[in-house]
Amino acid sequence: MFRFRENNVDTRLYLQLQDMAAVLSGIPDLKFDYAYGSAIDKEHFKLTASANWGIGNKRAREAGLKTDILLRTVGTLHHSDIPVMQHLMAAISESALTKFAGQLFTLFENIRLEEIVKKERPGTTELFAIRRRYLRHYFSQQLEANVTRSLSLDELYCLIYLSIQADTPDPSFPSANEKQVEQLDTLKPILFELFEASSTNDVARLTETIIFRLENNYTDMMHDYFIFPVDDLSSYTEKNAFDELTRTDPLANDSLEEDVSDEKSETFEQQFSTWHGENENADRNQNFMQFELEQGTRSSLMGEGARETEEGDQATAAIQGSSGKSEQNDYSVMEAMAKRQAGQDNEASGGAYGRENQYAVKEIKNAETPSDADEELYREYAEEIAPHQRRLSKTIEKMLEHKRQTPRRNLSTGRLSKKLTAVVTEEFPRLFYKKDDESREMDAAFTLLVDCSASMLNKMEETKKGIVLFHEVLKSLNIPHAIIGFWEEATSVKEQLQPNYFHKIHSFDDSLYQNHGAKIMQLEAQEDNRDGYSIRVAAEELEARNEKNRFLLVFSDGEPAASNYSENGIIDTNMAVSETRKKGIDVIGMFLSEGDISEQEDELMQNIYGRERIMIPTIADLPEQFAPLLKKLLLKAM
Repeated sequence: MFRFRENNVDTRLYLQLQDMAAVLSGIPDLKFDYAYGSAIDKEHFKLTASANWGIGNKRAREAGLKTDILLRTVGTLHHSDIPVMQHLMAAISESALTKFAGQLFTLFENIRLEEIVKKERPGTTELFAIRRRYLRHYFSQQLEANVTRSLSLDELYCLIYLSIQADTPDPSFPSANEKQVEQLDTLKPILFELFEASSTNDVARLTETIIFRLENNYTDMMHDYFIFPVDDLSSYTEKNAFDELTRTDPLANDSLEEDVSDEKSETFEQQFSTWHGENENADRNQNFMQFELEQGTRSSLMGEGARETEEGDQATAAIQGSSGKSEQNDYSVMEAMAKRQAGQDNEASGGAYGRENQYAVKEIKNAETPSDADEELYREYAEEIAPHQRRLSKTIEKMLEHKRQTPRRNLSTGRLSKKLTAVVTEEFPRLFYKKDDESREMDAAFTLLVDCSASMLNKMEETKKGIVLFHEVLKSLNIPHAIIGFWEEATSVKEQLQPNYFHKIHSFDDSLYQNHGAKIMQLEAQEDNRDGYSIRVAAEELEARNEKNRFLLVFSDGEPAASNYSENGIIDTNMAVSETRKKGIDVIGMFLSEGDISEQEDELMQNIYGRERIMIPTIADLPEQFAPLLKKLLLKAM
């Protein structure tokens, strides 16, 4: 709906909408995405909502997106008649008003489906009220614009919407052209029949009637206000979209291609608790009993992760344990089908690195021996950040000493405390304390990921000063750490190959060596940045560490951008951050700017990293801004 605009993605809302689409549709694997409008896309197995809802109006945006999903899942999937739609589109294909006809039908069908959704789910009434108020305001603005531009049919379309969705019985439109108002009056008897429409066929009939009356007097409309609710309509063979998306014949995995004849087909009248009834495919001459998770559909048994046991699992075990070789069809091939399906699902999800990164390839680049120039520049940067490093190291050392000297109290064994009040005041008093004999080393490990995309060109030198501070502080405290630059080689990207480089400046094994700091000078701005993939790769090595406290810091200067990644990069990166945090690794994003930070930039980082983000307005201030963060993390690791 409307003109598409690129916006920062609210990851919380996106994931909520994804769950909403899957639950309401009853199809767990149905994907959700933003697009030009709201439609069901069978080819890509997804449902879309308009990306342009409520720009600047958060309440209207959420209501618009959610009602788009409600209309398509509760409405179109189950209550729209696909053959009727196909017949309508064929009938109007040669009309001079094809665009107008498609959008008029979509408008009418949405209004019909809205009433069905509200009846089935009364709690959605307020969401649709917000949707209508927003659209009335929008179409009022569009009416004025179309009058000014003399777009007659666009103007009439706006009048039709405002008339049938008005709050008053007979709204007036003083700014509209008299000709369009008169045309609207002649159409009103037909339009009012919409409120009695009980099927897609009724809506199609009203649409065709209006098109027949107008096609000799108008040229087709210019703008797109809605898109047709079902994408690639001609490819559908079922009566409704739900049956089409969940059809089990032909099977989604084609390992078993054996035809079942009428003679070999068996029908079971008895229903078992863990079985569906037979799948009646009269036109295909087949019958199969099916588990709760149906064999051969687009959904998978395992999904994208470990699955909890379900009721049908016991039936599966019993059947597999007691079955013998069939004298008719050999169903032992089902096991091979299941394995193949699992492999397909893993490939579709992109494995451990996410669906958006299924073609990303890890390329390791090790740092070289520093040159004399690198050594000299490193000493210069080290001297510049020395005051920050000394203050920070001194603070941490004092805290470690204090921790060593401070006794641990309220223990069940140890030295008896002089304060015995707890004997009287507590039911189970803990009266003992212990003193540590020696200071324990900090139980922590750090990884610093540095965005080496082209946009870092003017920021890299100042960024290196912050990295030098990071290295010098952790080295002085004997804390293992890794420093890695990352980028995607855009010039080498092919259709199914996306080389992603990881420039290993310091590894956990060599980060504490005295003479390795100058390797930091080898970091340079390169090409693209695939942040979600890079975070997952870095997290693998960090997850394998034995330290109790593990931290992943990401230096970046903006939105992820790589091949086939721009639209979903923010979401994928947010998911990578979330997955890493679930592994017990703290992830902090650091935004490097060259001036005042805009609200849009702050919202971008919030959508990716949440509260765990540091916004640095001036790159020259990086060491000063970085020191407090390191202090906070190191104190947490004590």
